[in-house]
Amino acid sequence: MTSVPPRFPPHSIRGVRIRHQRVSCAPHFAEITVDFEPADSGFAFEVTEGLAVEYEPAEDLPRFFAAAAAGIEEQLSLPEHGVVIATRVVLRQARAHTFGSHELAFKIAGYLAAREALRCTPLRL
Repeated sequence: MTSVPPRFPPHSIRGVRIRHQRVSCAPHFAEITVDFEPADSGFAFEVTEGLAVEYEPAEDLPRFFAAAAAGIEEQLSLPEHGVVIATRVVLRQARAHTFGSHELAFKIAGYLAAREALRCTPLRL
């Protein structure tokens, strides 16, 4: 008898809010709020239509959001979780600071958001 691995997420996980901030000579700042929704298969990342973030230059924001998506996807894809990823992630809110916000800060925030969602979801193996 073959056991089917559990799917993540088994249900909607809303409002996962992460603030990643490091104050040092190489500061980090990223704040995101994301929802994890069950999907048919794979990984999808969306930004809420009309999401407004006060940050200049605004052209950097798509790169920051893509970095958050990469951090989430990388964390969820780790084999030790033993789950099938079928996730739609929706970025609901974001904050960035001119001093300290960059792609790495958002990638770490994404990684932390995925860890929090996994922690909040008891998976039956």
